[in-house]
Amino acid sequence: MTAVTARDVEHIFESLRKGLVPERSIDAFAVGIEKQRGELRRQLDLVANREGSIKFLRGGYGCGKTFMARLALLDAQSQGFATSFVVVSDNDLHFHRFDDVYRKVMTELGTASCPRGALGDILDRWIGSVEEALVNAGADDSADDFDESVRKRLNEDLISLTGGKAPEDFIRVIQTIFDLKQDGEASEAGALISWLCGSGNVAASAKKAAQVKGDVESRDALHYLRGVLEIVKAAGYKGLVIVIDEAETILRMRKDSRNKSLNGIRQIADAASSYPGLLWLFTGTAEFFDTRQGVAGLAPLHDRIRFMSTGEFASMRQAQLELKPFDAERLKAVALRLRELHPTRDRPRLESAISEEFIQRLVEEVTKGFKGDVGIVPRQFLREVVTQMDLVDEHEAYEPAKQYGFSPTELSPEEQSVLSGTRTRSESERDDLVPTEDAW
Repeated sequence: MTAVTARDVEHIFESLRKGLVPERSIDAFAVGIEKQRGELRRQLDLVANREGSIKFLRGGYGCGKTFMARLALLDAQSQGFATSFVVVSDNDLHFHRFDDVYRKVMTELGTASCPRGALGDILDRWIGSVEEALVNAGADDSADDFDESVRKRLNEDLISLTGGKAPEDFIRVIQTIFDLKQDGEASEAGALISWLCGSGNVAASAKKAAQVKGDVESRDALHYLRGVLEIVKAAGYKGLVIVIDEAETILRMRKDSRNKSLNGIRQIADAASSYPGLLWLFTGTAEFFDTRQGVAGLAPLHDRIRFMSTGEFASMRQAQLELKPFDAERLKAVALRLRELHPTRDRPRLESAISEEFIQRLVEEVTKGFKGDVGIVPRQFLREVVTQMDLVDEHEAYEPAKQYGFSPTELSPEEQSVLSGTRTRSESERDDLVPTEDAW
């Protein structure tokens, strides 16, 4: 576990109070997912060794898919990867339009030192490494022709690294950005970086400087992504990890858009191995993967990534990595971790008031009414336990064991089975889902 600063602790608790997944230091309270985390680290090792890969996280609502995906990104950044976290939206992200996907990926591009919008920083690092290499080879950085030598090397490297597949506009924009930076025209260079990130709001004058027209189009977007990937690696990063979160949103799209989006995922899956150093990580519900409205309705994609299990056993190394629902013990373990982290002014009082016995009763109280819908429990429970800790810290007279107001209602047998983890399928996984071993 990485060291957690006071600022990180505040971020964690502010996020949980709002029912959100924190964006950093979440490994401080990650419990019960060690094996799944190990598989994603194996994927990172693969792409660090210049493989291209794709992985799908599957699980019901509340299983922690977003948490697991963010944890994977933090692991990736700590190992020297650049990352991007994209949430599928039916408003501003139409997944069948690769220019939309590319724009969102570039907007959310981040590194350990630059959390968001990191392309400019990555370009500077790459240019700096090229300049350093030339100087080490004997070039004089004060010579009049040094910038031209750098510019030539940038061009040669781009063509070599991308196998000549980078669009001409991509190379020309990179060269112009370098020239503008050398001339001290930072705002103009920034405008072209925005264009390179897929923005459609770049002034015509900026594009004219690089002799480009229009914007990054869907048919070229993955070629631009290949160019960015190679720059990321040339800048010293091990590779790039892209999370596409909440892929089940695609199910809410119109049929034509839904089918096109699924076909877009198929194209990405088919091409994944040809992007060395790139890991795609998709998250989605069982409905997304197993129904005919989702992946199972597109035979070429379903045949490639379908989830397979033998009884209760499933390999974590297959295309889909299954996340199990929370159970009582895991909820309790997370609560105890959070109690250790809480920035209380009186730790002995907090630990006495928020005792293990109280947490156990709170687990039972919060989970008893969900009637098989485990999805709302973790978020609801974490918000409740944080609220109780806050009340103890803020009010000396507050005694949660006496004043919380536990209901005497007992858990039903069905709720007991879900709470204990013996039932792993959500209520929404009905008989109309495609069986996991079927091929369509």
